[in-house]
Amino acid sequence: MMADTEVSALRTALEAERSSLRDELSELGALDGTGALEYDANFADSSQVNAERGETGVLVAKLRSGLEDVELALAKLDGTATPAYGICERCAQPIAEARLEAMPSARRCVTCSAAG
Repeated sequence: MMADTEVSALRTALEAERSSLRDELSELGALDGTGALEYDANFADSSQVNAERGETGVLVAKLRSGLEDVELALAKLDGTATPAYGICERCAQPIAEARLEAMPSARRCVTCSAAG
């Protein structure tokens, strides 16, 4: 069982990560879920625009997924989501504290993450 100070430090890390992810999504114009950066339709190199749009879409999806994981971890810490924070969603065993320190939003233990 983690000490209150460890839980508090993890909560602080998660809140900082949530803020950072929201800032990045906001910069891309995708915080509200409506889309990403606007591109000039008259740009001479439409293939470049399409490539950039695709790259931005992948980045936005990754950021949104990370934000969902962080928000779920915070909900687990608050007791409003199951399983409880620090419990693997696959095997229901405790996630190692070292893993949570390295990745506070971890949803699976190392063994289950490696298994896919």
